Amino acid sequence: MISSLFSFPNPVNEHAARLTAGLVVILALATIFTAGPLRLVLLSLLTAGFVLRVAGGPRYSPFGRLSVHVLVPLLGAKPVWTAGPPKRFAQVIGLVVSGTALGFTLLGWPMAATLMLLILAVAASLESLLGFCLGCEVFGLLMRSGVIPESVCEECASVSKGLSNVSPNRIHVQHIDVGVQVHKN
Repeated sequence: MISSLFSFPNPVNEHAARLTAGLVVILALATIFTAGPLRLVLLSLLTAGFVLRVAGGPRYSPFGRLSVHVLVPLLGAKPVWTAGPPKRFAQVIGLVVSGTALGFTLLGWPMAATLMLLILAVAASLESLLGFCLGCEVFGLLMRSGVIPESVCEECASVSKGLSNVSPNRIHVQHIDVGVQVHKN
């Protein structure tokens, strides 16, 4: 039961991921251009969003839900499915970067926090505008080097065995796991 509460979707709709990244860019830039208590509030919201997306993908995240349930339907585009584990890994990296910016802010180091926010804004812009998921690239590199086991993303592993230069965010998934488990008593 608990594991289903914190499951991440696999696959992920690439359109939703890119739109969510666009919302992250907007919030990161808004945070960069504010000061005082408002900056702390915006940065806390940004970090909390990453916590929620790491915990359950778009299920708990306001940005994720907005992307999946409002923005993607407005686009009217057919879903483009991609592997979920690399996207979750990218969210973890976003959490580390935004959490570090929050820590720097709390320590009174606004320039260090701004640098972290700029790094986050650039990475999220690459995802949103170009469909290039930097975290997914790192995930693929770690899989190919054996740091991340193949069992974490079987779709990624099967592709990387035959095509070592294919990144996990370029994999189109044929099977959709919606995260529902049926237990017979």
